[in-house]
Amino acid sequence: MTLFLKNLLFVLVAPGSLGGWLPWWLVRRWGLTAPVPWGPLQWCAVPLLVLGAVILLAGVWEFAVRGRATPAPIDAPQVLVVSGLFRYVRNPMYVGITLVNAGWALLFASGGLALYGVCVFAGFNAFVLLYEEPTLIAKFGDAYHRYRAVVGRWLPGRPFSG
Repeated sequence: MTLFLKNLLFVLVAPGSLGGWLPWWLVRRWGLTAPVPWGPLQWCAVPLLVLGAVILLAGVWEFAVRGRATPAPIDAPQVLVVSGLFRYVRNPMYVGITLVNAGWALLFASGGLALYGVCVFAGFNAFVLLYEEPTLIAKFGDAYHRYRAVVGRWLPGRPFSG
């Protein structure tokens, strides 16, 4: 399977589920509708949805182009990807999905969707702390320690220069 198709499949399955299919299913299941006309919450939702999707796709792009792999743990890059948005924040793809989920909650003015987003983020945090970071330390050692010392886990900061 080509690298493009593997990344497309990853996006549709993993972040597509957590930031797309599942929130949409909850919207339908709970019978939510966006208010008409839109208020300030709905207008704030649009940039979060767009920005979150762009951040996610930019992260996937870096993994494909620089890492020659996918973000999936079973097909992870063999090089430490520290370019693009990864220069500023260690987990931009999770940040992107979190922004998308915040956008869903605002669009539908839903506390339930907000709680869903918080739970997804808590899952991301646990996965990063319990699996990703130990795996990256074991795989990349000092290079990852240097990167981690400069670049924040969730909030963007000064860029990593290598």
